[in-house]
This record gives sequence, structure tokens and C-alpha cells, in this order.
Amino acid sequence: MDKKKIKHISKGMSLVLRHKPEHIGITLDEQGWVEVDVLIEAFSKHFFAINRDELTTVVAENDKKRFALSDDGKKIRASQGHSIEIELGYEAKNPPEVLYHGTATKFLATIKVEGLTKQSRHHVHLSSDEKTAQQVGARHGKPVVLRVDAQRMNAQGLAFFQSENGVWLTEYVPVAYLIFPDNYSEVDNEN
Repeated sequence: MDKKKIKHISKGMSLVLRHKPEHIGITLDEQGWVEVDVLIEAFSKHFFAINRDELTTVVAENDKKRFALSDDGKKIRASQGHSIEIELGYEAKNPPEVLYHGTATKFLATIKVEGLTKQSRHHVHLSSDEKTAQQVGARHGKPVVLRVDAQRMNAQGLAFFQSENGVWLTEYVPVAYLIFPDNYSEVDNEN
């Protein structure tokens, strides 16, 4: 399957498994799962035809591992990033000492006041490496990577979770746990 088709299927799956299942007439269970056969049928009816092999390829080859299949392969869900109410069932986990958050410089002034908020999602997303955080930040403008003092934050009772694809999740990161770049005052706050 060519990369263009993989990308189109992945975008469609992200839309319906993270944000708008009703767009194609499917219902996710309380943990975000839907039967693979139900998704394939609805996706094919509302977007374009796909089959189980193509869906499995998208799950396996998605560079961010956005989707997960159940152990028996009968259900699928998005790993994180939902804007709809679901319970992913992740258990609290001890994070590494430092995690990273990629954002755009245009958001730094607000973050400096409010910290990292989950916005319309269930959690704030954090990376275990700077390179991934840089790539995330670049999607929104001129990128900047913030460090999160995750161990100290966790010791203060703020919980962390890790999705199947390795993304670290938390409800909120207060400003006190953020480490801004040394040149923060010089960073171009693009508008």
C-alpha cells in the first residue's frame, strides 16, 4: 500500500476514533474501542473502501503508533489524543526525571502564566525525548521545547500515565514544574 493511502486512512481513523465517531455512524465503548469490522464497514461507506489488511498496515506502520488493536485483534482504538469522553484505563506510572513538551513560540506567553493545560483533549501530552517534542512543536509554528520536572511533579502527587505508544499523559503541568529555554526572554513570540 502506498504512503499516500496510509496517510489518508490514518487521518480518517484519527478523526473518527479520537474526535467524531458519529461522523461515520459508529459508537465507541467507554474505553474508546470499536469492533474492527464495524469500523471497516462504516469507514468504507462514508470515506472510501478499506479492508482488514490495510487497516492492520496503518496500525503497524503509523510512525506515532496512534492506534492499538485489542489482544485478540477484534477491536481497535486510538491510543490517546481524544477530545471525546472516554476512559483509556491507563494506570498511574512513575515518569522519568524529565519529560518534554513541544509547542510553538506564539504560545509561550500564555504557558508562562497558565502552565500546560489539556485544552480540548483528555490530557497534556509529553514526550520522553526532545526530538519528538521538537517535531510536535513544529506542527504549530516556530517550535520550542519545554522541559517538565516530571519526577518532582509526581512526588507532589500529580499523576502520570503512559499510552500504548509511549506518549506520557498528565492532567495539567503547573508553571512551577516547567523549565523554559535559557533564551526564553529572547524567543520570538510570533503572532
